[in-house]
Amino acid sequence: MTSAPLAARLTAVAGPLFFPVTAYGPDGSVDLDVFRAHVRKGIDAGAAAVFACCGTGEFHALTPQEFRLVVAAAVEEAAGQVPVVAGAGYGTALAVQFAKLAEEAGADGLLAMPPYLVVADQEGLLAHYTALAAATGLETIVYQRDNAVFTPQTVLALARTPGIIGLKDGYGDLDLMQRIVSAVRTGLPGRDFLYFNGLPTAELTGLAYRGIGVTLYSSAVFAFAPDIALAFYRALEAGDDDLVNALLDHFYRPLVELRAKGRGYAVSLVKAAVRLQGLEVGEVRSPLTEPPAAHIEELTGIIASGRALLERSGDEPGGSGTGERG
Repeated sequence: MTSAPLAARLTAVAGPLFFPVTAYGPDGSVDLDVFRAHVRKGIDAGAAAVFACCGTGEFHALTPQEFRLVVAAAVEEAAGQVPVVAGAGYGTALAVQFAKLAEEAGADGLLAMPPYLVVADQEGLLAHYTALAAATGLETIVYQRDNAVFTPQTVLALARTPGIIGLKDGYGDLDLMQRIVSAVRTGLPGRDFLYFNGLPTAELTGLAYRGIGVTLYSSAVFAFAPDIALAFYRALEAGDDDLVNALLDHFYRPLVELRAKGRGYAVSLVKAAVRLQGLEVGEVRSPLTEPPAAHIEELTGIIASGRALLERSGDEPGGSGTGERG
């Protein structure tokens, strides 16, 4: 782990954030060797940061012992090259336990996921995340989604909390996000609080989030098609509307429409796509289920369509366009 604060490192990133899947062997146990290969491939491809054991990484399905091993493997593969952020969730006591395990494993920070099952009021949510942030020396990003949706004033209180550096939004209410950004900006002038677009397939809403100043985003696509994810990122940064819109129309929108056909596809479809690229990361753990053959065939075609667009645009590794990341 480097000495630079996580917030500073994430502020300086130039690329999508990588959320690797957790690999399982044929017997269903965690396969650390395959997971390491997956993480290494992502870092070598240009990942800006590694978020291990989060939603895509099936945090919900891991035992504390497995969690620590997987986070440690990610940290060892990253070797300080990019920051590693680990998930932490459930009720306050268990979330604190996972946070301490992540710190022991060498993580640079935490992604604090919603509490398990219960719907709490704003006071209870604030108490939960304040306790989690105080439990370790790790900087914490709070994940807004599902049963953890905040008022602007609660986010302002979170931004004032030592150790909490940002908010990842998986809820998707742009009106609410604009009010949150405004509340923190006026309530804490000069505070560099980070915001992330954390919707599934965040690229689809990238243009909208940029309109309110949110440029950091998680990319599930990066886990299985880093070439497409990076091409989209570069095009978005450069204002290449033609390539952005082509990828939205012919890759990202079809992918999102396929994702909507099955429950849990934000995880299982991504894992299936990683396997399609030749890395045997295993199947998802129950209660999630695998996509049927027809959906895998559709997924194969969508990925091929995305790569065909890159070929035509010249934006591919070794191509004549801007395929090599600067």
